[in-house]
Amino acid sequence: MLATAVGGMSAACASADVIELKDGHQVTGEVLAEKANALFVDLGFDILRIPRDQIVRRGKAGELSPTTLAAARPAEDEDRHHFFDSSLLRTRPVKELVEGFGEAVVSIETPSGLGSGFLINEEGYAVTNNHVIEGETRIAAVLYQNTPSGLARRRIENVEIVALNPFVDLALLKLPPQKDLKLGHVVLGSLDDLKVGDGAFAIGNPRGLERSVTQGIISSLNRNFEGLIYLQTDAPINPGNSGGALFNLKGEVIGVTNMVVRGGDNLGFAIPINYVKDFLRNRDAFAFNKDNPNTGYRYLDPPRRLRSGAPPKRSQADKETSGTAKSPSTSQ
Repeated sequence: MLATAVGGMSAACASADVIELKDGHQVTGEVLAEKANALFVDLGFDILRIPRDQIVRRGKAGELSPTTLAAARPAEDEDRHHFFDSSLLRTRPVKELVEGFGEAVVSIETPSGLGSGFLINEEGYAVTNNHVIEGETRIAAVLYQNTPSGLARRRIENVEIVALNPFVDLALLKLPPQKDLKLGHVVLGSLDDLKVGDGAFAIGNPRGLERSVTQGIISSLNRNFEGLIYLQTDAPINPGNSGGALFNLKGEVIGVTNMVVRGGDNLGFAIPINYVKDFLRNRDAFAFNKDNPNTGYRYLDPPRRLRSGAPPKRSQADKETSGTAKSPSTSQ
C-alpha cells in the first residue's frame, strides 16, 4: 500500500525513477545509492530500502507508465503470479546464487536409482527428468537446508507423480506438505538473451555426490538430437545430475540437465527452458493417473519406410507400452 501511495504522490517529478516491484506495486523517487543487494530511494519524506530481488523493472518517470510496463514485460512473466516464477533477476557471483537458490535443488530417490530435481513453487511442485522416475511407484525427495553448521538433510517420502512427458524427458512431481518448513523455489529464465559463451552452472547429485556445483559456459544453443533441440554446456554433467537445474549467471534456470556424450569430455546437454515452460503450462495434457501408467502418453511411433525385401519391424510402442526409452549411450 505504501508503494502505491508514494508512486502517486511523486509522479510529478520527471527526473524521478520509477521502480516496479514483483507484487505489482510501483515506487517513485530519487535513487540515492545502489548497493549489491538493494537500492535506497528518497521518497521526499523518508528513505526506502528496496531489495534488488524484489525489483522487476526500473525507468524514469514518464518513460514507464503502467501501460508501457505491462506491454514491455514478456507475457510469460505473468506466470510468476500463478504456477511458477519467471521474474527478472540481475547478475551476481555464482557463490551468492548457489546460496540463494541451492536449497530449491533436491535429490530424487527411487528403489532403482538416484537423480536430481528442483522446486518451482512454494507448494512443493518439482521438475525432474521422466527417465529418473520412469516405471517407479515409490519416490522420495531429499531437501538440503542451509544451517550454521552446514547443510541439513531432510528426506521426504510419498512424492506424487503429477505429469509425465517422455518425449521431452520431463516429469512434474509434488512433495507432500511440510508444515514446519517453508520451501524455496527457483526462477525460470528465458533463452531470449542467452548467447554461446555465456556462463552457466549446474547443481545436482552426480554419482550420488549430493549438492555438487559445476560451472562452465553455453557451448551451443541448438544441438539437435532425434528432432529435439538441446542446450550444450561444458559444465561437467554426470549420472545423477539428471533432472537438475542448469542456471545462467543471474540464477535463472535455463535448462534441465539430462544427457552427456559418453567417452567425451564435458559434453553435457540440457532440455531448454522453453520446453519446460510449455510442459508446465500444459501439464493437464500430460496428467499422470496412478491407476493407468499409460495415461497421457500412449502413442504409436510413425511407420518407417521398409527396405525392399526386408521383414516388417515391430514399433517401439509394440515392444514397450511405457513410452519411448532414452538411448542408453546418452541418458543420465
